[in-house]
Amino acid sequence: MTNQHNKNQIILRFEDEFREHREDISAVRLTTDKYLWLGSDETSSIERLTYNSALQLFTEHKQFRVKDFIDLPATEDQEIDIEGMAYVKPYLWFVGSHSWKRKKPKPDKTNEKNVSRLTKLESEPNRYLLGKIPLINGELYKTFTPEGAETLTAAKLEITPRGNVLMDALANDPHLGSYIDAAIPGKENGFDIEGLAVYENRIYLGMRGPVLRGWAVMLEIELENSSPETITLKAISTEGQQYKKHFIYLKGLGIRDLCLDGEDLLILAGPTMDLDGPVKVYRLEKGVHLSENSLSQPQAELDIPYGDGDDHAEGITLLDDVTSVHSLLVLYDAPARSRLQGEGDVVADVFHLA
Repeated sequence: MTNQHNKNQIILRFEDEFREHREDISAVRLTTDKYLWLGSDETSSIERLTYNSALQLFTEHKQFRVKDFIDLPATEDQEIDIEGMAYVKPYLWFVGSHSWKRKKPKPDKTNEKNVSRLTKLESEPNRYLLGKIPLINGELYKTFTPEGAETLTAAKLEITPRGNVLMDALANDPHLGSYIDAAIPGKENGFDIEGLAVYENRIYLGMRGPVLRGWAVMLEIELENSSPETITLKAISTEGQQYKKHFIYLKGLGIRDLCLDGEDLLILAGPTMDLDGPVKVYRLEKGVHLSENSLSQPQAELDIPYGDGDDHAEGITLLDDVTSVHSLLVLYDAPARSRLQGEGDVVADVFHLA
């Protein structure tokens, strides 16, 4: 790791066909034994790197295709758009964006065709995945039976025509319901999940959008198996709702990732629209113990650099087990050219935390 101003840097080394996607990393989580798990917003796979202490970088790339563990709602060539990852033994969790997308203009198209492209909206079934996969000794399993214990099975949130049961539950919500069926793309302040944290039996989903009058939204849910391969929502609110809402004032920014730090939640905050910055990390103290319909105004803890059309921070994870000090790894979508080394390396940042 090399010093650079107030941060260090570390290399992630990818192999094979994923090398082209080192510029599309959108989710990350460090687990036990110094395994780094990553997701891309352009693939339907989960990547694993291992920290090499001698080389001081993450290497030994291995790819896991999600379809080998969970039945996808659509074909594998349709991206899941993995935006968040979390780990609570014995499961690795992941979440898709749950968002619509709009086609963008392309340089090789005529004006007429590009104007037409801006009318085209898509909602892809694989984006509505929230799943868990057994993670045992650094390997993912479709099923795994520990000695003398119940079988662990990879499972996904129940799929419905609207996407899944969470989208159904939110369809009539007074804050979010109007966004569910409005077909507003995620990058246009539409419904868009980008952060995932799991604490005990509670799942926290950080929303990039919508941002409501400057307030970002975080959802809290609890899940239970309805079959070995299917999970569904439990009623958790005082009114019998299957979710809780938390409103977090990030000065107009949306949530780009979530990361547990004890009982605090670290929030990577960035623009909900297609902008470069600003980007900050906020600490939401005791964030896993918020009351229902809470309003929080956390303090910014870190300013994260951003570029001009590049270096968009997308993922954070604690790196204490690697650095031996309290620190945060930050990964970037569309990394600056200076971060790309050789055929498969990408440079990430490491920030020290108080």
